[in-house]
Parts: sequence; structure tokens; C-alpha cells
Amino acid sequence: MGQSLVKNYIHITFSTKGRQPLIDSSIEGVLHSYIGSICKSLDSFPIKVGGYLDHVHIACNLSKNVTLVELLRVIKANSSKWMKTNGDPYRGFRWQGGYSAFSVSPAEIDAVVRYIETQKEHHQHISFQDELRSLLKRHDIEYDERFVWD
Repeated sequence: MGQSLVKNYIHITFSTKGRQPLIDSSIEGVLHSYIGSICKSLDSFPIKVGGYLDHVHIACNLSKNVTLVELLRVIKANSSKWMKTNGDPYRGFRWQGGYSAFSVSPAEIDAVVRYIETQKEHHQHISFQDELRSLLKRHDIEYDERFVWD
């Protein structure tokens, strides 16, 4: 084959350091747009960025030219620096060290988008920790609870 043809839908989630509830309504929309612009700059088209007070979800089409690790490194480093420029409440802003990423079937991408769109309602009933445990279980990912939360 003479060319590389790729479409990798990815659902990514990660939290603030210590799950601090710093992504309030005054900053969340702009932060989500900023993260989306970082994805675009790395040729990883953002389909939906959302989340709640202490975490974000990103549904994107991972570029064939960027590794997942590189995408996350750039997103987290640049958005963390940007958050710190938005006033005193965000001066100590940090993301957790790790992340979770799940491959998504093209047939399921709309369901993932709806899931991200309903994060506020979803988190009236479930914590980020329980949400992540559920996602890890659904995707059959083994993990050690001692090393998931930072």
C-alpha cells in the first residue's frame, strides 16, 4: 500500500492533581476549547472535550503522526501552564501524572460523545474515582488501586 490510511478514535480521561475541584463553570468552557485547540495543532481532531470539576474527557481522532503519549504530554503541559495564567484560584493548578485512554469503535463514537456531554448530570451520582473504575472494568484494564490516584 502506497499510503497510510488511519482512523483511531480515542477516549481519554485524566484528573486534576489530587482531584482538586478547580475546573469551575467560569473556566471550563475555555479550558475545554483550549484543549481542543491543542489536539488540532497535533492533527488529532477533537470530537468532544468535556468533563467536570476535577477531570476532563477527550474524544478525538488520534493522528497517525503523533503517539498517544506525545499527545497527552503536550495537552497536559500546555493546558496546565495556561490554567495558571487565569488568576489566583488556578496558580497551583496541576494535572495528575497519569491518564486513561480507551480505543473506541466508529460505531460507538456518538455514544462516547453523549457520555462526555452529560458529565455534569452523571457526576451528581458518581465520583470520578468510581467512574474511572467502571471504565477500566468495561475495557478490561487491570490496574493497581495504589497507583491510580495522585
